[in-house]
Parts: sequence; structure tokens; C-alpha cells
Amino acid sequence: MYKIKQVPEDFFVREVPIYQLDEDGEYAYLTMKKKNRTTLDAVSEIAQKLDISLKRIGFAGTKDKNAVTEQIISIKGINPMDIGKINVTGVKFDLVGKGAVPISLGDLKENYFRIIVRNLPISRIKISSLEKIPNLFGPQRFSENNIEIGKAILTRNFGKAVSLIDHRTVNDYIEINTGDYIGAIRTLPLKLRKLYIHAYQSFIWNLTVDIYMKTKPLSNEKIPIVGFGTELKDDKISTIIKQILKKEKIDLRDFVLKQFPEISSEGSERYLFISPKDFKIVKIDEDEFNKGQFKAMVSFSLPPGSYATVVVDYLFKDY
Repeated sequence: MYKIKQVPEDFFVREVPIYQLDEDGEYAYLTMKKKNRTTLDAVSEIAQKLDISLKRIGFAGTKDKNAVTEQIISIKGINPMDIGKINVTGVKFDLVGKGAVPISLGDLKENYFRIIVRNLPISRIKISSLEKIPNLFGPQRFSENNIEIGKAILTRNFGKAVSLIDHRTVNDYIEINTGDYIGAIRTLPLKLRKLYIHAYQSFIWNLTVDIYMKTKPLSNEKIPIVGFGTELKDDKISTIIKQILKKEKIDLRDFVLKQFPEISSEGSERYLFISPKDFKIVKIDEDEFNKGQFKAMVSFSLPPGSYATVVVDYLFKDY
């Protein structure tokens, strides 16, 4: 069985961002290079070190923990001279310039990946078609308990959600304010609260695709990411979604959250298939970590929201 991420250096990802420099802007743009840190973890510590609100830090996407990553972040109202004061383990910064607007989720053209796939039994690798790779959400989207937390919030079981959340601010709040589960959840950064809902939506999407892929023929159509604005028609995909929601005991109206209107989700759509751009097998060598096996270095680019781990799994599933 192939292996990835045996060491962080095996998985490198660099954002290809979209931004416009403006020396009169109030936002500092920085390249953040990190290793063994999640994006949310890293920016939370940056906010702590600078003694500023996390809301003042923007980023285009969340990047893997067990990896070496490069991405652009924005910090509102920071003196460039203060950047040298940011001392975060496993993270380095380079000032890019200033801008008039914050970096927001989705503000990137694509992600470039360079990945070492290990524990391969042979030195001649045959890659299957790069077309029609299922555009599934990868496991890093879900993390531990994210799906369950998202569902608990949607079903208004806020006590269960709090019991599953492992976060210092939540634990500290609930210790003082017993039973105020809504208040405890509100202590979390908005991006993290949204992430729980998105994780559950992604879970439903993956389930839908797993079932739909068993039918033929298939074209690269858009599959709904369910939310309160999703229109379910009288077709095969909608029938599958309805069956899943019924089993999950979830209604589309549940995505309207009066207690947390800021994370209510209208839903969207996502293409069924993905095709990596500029895919290359860079080189194949003996695998120094797995005796008698080989390793392949591959590189490619993907649009925002698509997962390199899913592409690698599809292409190397027979090794």
C-alpha cells in the first residue's frame, strides 16, 4: 500500500494567490511558510503574539498540518516593523507588501502540489487516466469530530456539540457559565464555527457522490452542496440526497440557524470530477524509509477546494 506524509517534507503545497498590492492599504500581506501546523492553529498564535483579534487576520484557504505549506495571509493595521516580533514555532514569514482589502477565503487561483508517494513496489509507475477523478472532499476537511459537531449544531443539540469540541475558550467559558452552550460555541472564531457546518455538508456531498458514481453514464455535472437554498428536483441526484437526509434526520431548513445566523448556509454546488493541471512524475527513486520499495515525486495543480490527497489516492490506489 502506498504511503504519503511519512515526513512533512513529503507533502508540499503552495497557494497561487489573487491579490493586488496598494502601498496605501491598511492590510499587510505576508507569505506564511509553515510545517506541522494547521492554518487556524498558526494564525491563532499570531493573533496571540500580536495581542490582536483573530478577525484582523485573513487567509484564502486552510492548509494541511502534516505538510510544508506556503500561503498568503493579511493582517489589518499592523506596522511592518512588528512582523519581526512574530515568533511562532514551525512558522516563517516574509512581507509581500500592503493591500486595500483583506485576504478572504477563496482568494486564490489554484494550489500547486509537490508530493512524494512512498512504499511503491515497482519502479515503473503506470498512471491511470487523469480525467474524471471524483472531486471528493479529503479527510483533512473533516478532522476529528468535525462532522459530528456540525450535525449536533444543525440539530440544535448544542450541549453535545460543546462536549465534542476540544478548544480552550469553549472549556474555559462553560466552566464558568454552566449550561450556556450557545455562548460557549460563540467563543470560537467564526471561521471555525463555519468549518463545522461545512464539514457536515461535505460529508453529505461525499455520500451522495459515492452512491451516484455507481450509476452510468456520468458527465462532469454540478452536484449540490446542501443548504437551506438547495432545490431538490425529481431526478436521480436529488433522490439520493433526499434518502441521505432522511436517514440522517436532517431537513434543509435546519441549515437556517437562528441561534447562529452568521453560520447559516444556503448551500452551493461542486463539480463531480476534477482533473489535475500540469501533472508530472518528476522522478522515481529507491525509498530510503521503506526497504526494498520505491518512491515517486509527483507535481500538479488543483483549483481551490479540491484535494491533492484524493487525486493521489485515485492515481495510486492499485499500488
